Amino acid sequence: MSVSQSFKFRYVPSLKWVALIVAALVLLPIVAVLQQAAFVGNDLWLHIWQTVLPDYVSNSLLLMLGVGAGVLMMGVPAAWLAAMCQFPGRRWLDWALLLPLAMPAYIIAYTYTGILDYAGPVQSGLRHLTGWGYGDYWFWQVRSLSGAMAMMVLVLYPYVYLTARATFLEQSSVSMDVARSLGYSRWQAWFKVAVPMARPAIIAGLTLALMETLADYGTVQYFGVATFTTGIFRTFYGFGDTAGAAQLAAVLLLFVVTLIVVERWSRRRQAYHVKAQPRATATAIVLLGWRGWLACCVCLIPVVFGFIIPAGQLLWWTLFEAHVQWSSFWQLAWNSFYLSALAAVLAVCLALLLAYAQRFYPRQSVRHAVTLAGMGYALPGTIIAIGVMLPLAWLDHRINDAFTWLGWSSPGLLLSGTLVVLLMAYCVRFLAVALGGIQSGLGQVSPSLDESAKGMGRNAWDVLRLIHIPLMRSSVLTALLVVFVDVLKELPATLMLRPFDFNTLAVRAYELAADEQLVEAAPASLMIVLVGLIPVLILNRAINRRRQRG
Repeated sequence: MSVSQSFKFRYVPSLKWVALIVAALVLLPIVAVLQQAAFVGNDLWLHIWQTVLPDYVSNSLLLMLGVGAGVLMMGVPAAWLAAMCQFPGRRWLDWALLLPLAMPAYIIAYTYTGILDYAGPVQSGLRHLTGWGYGDYWFWQVRSLSGAMAMMVLVLYPYVYLTARATFLEQSSVSMDVARSLGYSRWQAWFKVAVPMARPAIIAGLTLALMETLADYGTVQYFGVATFTTGIFRTFYGFGDTAGAAQLAAVLLLFVVTLIVVERWSRRRQAYHVKAQPRATATAIVLLGWRGWLACCVCLIPVVFGFIIPAGQLLWWTLFEAHVQWSSFWQLAWNSFYLSALAAVLAVCLALLLAYAQRFYPRQSVRHAVTLAGMGYALPGTIIAIGVMLPLAWLDHRINDAFTWLGWSSPGLLLSGTLVVLLMAYCVRFLAVALGGIQSGLGQVSPSLDESAKGMGRNAWDVLRLIHIPLMRSSVLTALLVVFVDVLKELPATLMLRPFDFNTLAVRAYELAADEQLVEAAPASLMIVLVGLIPVLILNRAINRRRQRG
């Protein structure tokens, strides 16, 4: 019996309208982009089709293909080894494989460019050892499509690793034992039993990685790869062509919707039921000798190349080579931190209202509204930036027209020219992140507490303030931290919507790297990475706690 069926709080129906309004605000960017794209002339679309669209489509598809293959090859074997096997170093590699999540793709791209470019330490050392000069040898060009693929694979494989490992941990060792008894070898059992049973989870992680690939701007722009995000940014920010940017954003939105549909279709009527054993009694595969060290290398390579090398290089540049102007650096840090904190507080407050509405008013309209409100995370920052800017700019002009009609001086761009537009974009983009944590915490609060509070004459808002939030303190704080870090790392939306002369750590790192000042970009990049470790450590702690309870 749901909470709303057992009793009703006063003022609860107002939560329904709050949920519907929040869902409408999240859908507003999509509607604005589609409306702008639909009501422009065919000549513009024909020009885009004949000039830039083929390159955007082909490069985006190749990038998705390369990243998809890479994250599967890197994430699935590491997940199975960490979940099902015992080998040297497994205990710390189990959580170390999550560390690349703290490294944004654009930062690892800047770092490896500094390491592998002609003037970098690798090629300089090679020339010093061999005596070769320019043109005497071939070396892989990191600034290329294949380089962009490699950078994204190194930081996005944890999405597949996380979902696959969770499924492997839940699988009973009996399944593997039965496969072995039927004559399969250990590796045949892995390919024909373990991986097919984990396929829905693997595809879910792959879909997340591909969505992040489509949303990336900093990496592909720096490497000179023409994709939809670079085209949208160039059209909107460089040429001031809102209609053309909306057309490209609509096509990119089609890619995102296709990914979501394919992921849902792949899981249709697929359910694998296993009787899970406690991990203490499950039989782990013990890998000895060279097999154990090979497994260690398979898990160690992603950690070394995805985190240890780039983080070590950033630390070296920051400590020994960069010339840091601390006053401007701390101003950038302050801008980034207070903007991220404001966005995190707003997103968590909206998530609390949505989760609360779904708990006390579980009508179909509210459930759909909450689902739609969580769709923003699937949208690239460039689409959200276009979709948020269009209606707010229209509203600004109407406000200015009203002031002019009243004979007052124009107030300027109160919404689209201030931090308001950024905060709205962040809330649309990361509301789903906060909503997931809040819903999980609220689901652990017994409905009997709500009934007791109702019997004492408390209304719904009193229960939220006095009972639910204190009980959900850890969930609320976790949601705040995760959204804070995601906003701190967000680049394309910040670049497109920030007010004039307002910089953040991410924007400054991008600007310096674009000017080939890679060493000077290291302090801002390192700060982002260090702060990005916080949710990774929280995630690892939550996984360990859940495993101990299981």
